[in-house]
Amino acid sequence: MPTRAFAAASPTSPLAPLTIERRAPLPSDVEIDILFCGVCHSDLHFARDEWGMTTFPVVPGHEILGRVSRVGGNVTRFKVGDLAAVGCLVDSCRTCSSCARGLEQFCKSGAIFSYGSDDHHSGGKTHGGYSERIVCDEAYTLKVPANLDPARAAPLLCAGITTWSPLTKWGAGPGKKVGIVGLGGLGHMGVKFAHALGAHTVLFTTSKGKAADGRRLGADEVVISSDADAMAKHAGTFDLIVDTVSADHDLDAYLALLNLDATLVLVGVPPKPQPVKAFSLIAPRRNLAGSLIGGIAETQAMLDFCGKHSIACEIELIRMQQINDAYERMLKSDVKYRFVIDMASLKG
Repeated sequence: MPTRAFAAASPTSPLAPLTIERRAPLPSDVEIDILFCGVCHSDLHFARDEWGMTTFPVVPGHEILGRVSRVGGNVTRFKVGDLAAVGCLVDSCRTCSSCARGLEQFCKSGAIFSYGSDDHHSGGKTHGGYSERIVCDEAYTLKVPANLDPARAAPLLCAGITTWSPLTKWGAGPGKKVGIVGLGGLGHMGVKFAHALGAHTVLFTTSKGKAADGRRLGADEVVISSDADAMAKHAGTFDLIVDTVSADHDLDAYLALLNLDATLVLVGVPPKPQPVKAFSLIAPRRNLAGSLIGGIAETQAMLDFCGKHSIACEIELIRMQQINDAYERMLKSDVKYRFVIDMASLKG
């Protein structure tokens, strides 16, 4: 099916209109007319080949939400007209030990991501959500609670699950003190989730101007991370800290805040390796970990939790034609807190 999209033709090219081909739905497939697509910093990295793994042209977008327009004959969980979503994952081997545990993002044969992965259907690369439609296997398609604003729900497919996964794996909840480093697209969802899970939630930010917003979103305390005295007051008291920052910063400063056997989890990706002193981990015994999105069942559980607690992202809605300006603004952190593309603009 010819499908309108926006794509980068090279690392230095602005995103521009491109017609791509989508497969007609197979028996287990769901076809979705895309209503909204969130804009993730990973989209920019990929479009500019900053990770050295992009095949051009590339159609970014992995926070995809729309309405089902067709279903294959074997589909049982979706019908035409349903709200449905596709996140970062569109397939995996389904048989390895990671897939068997519901951790398809760590598929040992290589997870198939929404864009930039080898597409065994077309023989080319997968194309993401900056397009008018997508076709996805039912097993990797997600149900969206009807009470959520679809535009504000779209970024849950990456910004939401990326913070939900470590918070739930490492036990954020009542009686736990949880820190969230950074108040951007990921961090603002981390604050919302930690608060909703019942943890005492502390936001760390370099910006005094974000303190009021942090409290509005659910933080019990806000610490300005450049204030050494404020940081020292929290030394050795945290059960879990989720670090969402993608700029170079001092990990030892946050490791010093952890209690015995507590964990600092990285979900941001700084451009350079970040040094860590051995004694920051050794005394007292502390853990440094990383986390990548979440599996399909985990993502569905997150969406269901959001529906139950009426949680969604703080967004700025843009037209598809504004994407290049949005990328430049995103580099300046000039968005509260996630750009979302109204895909109706692709047809206008």
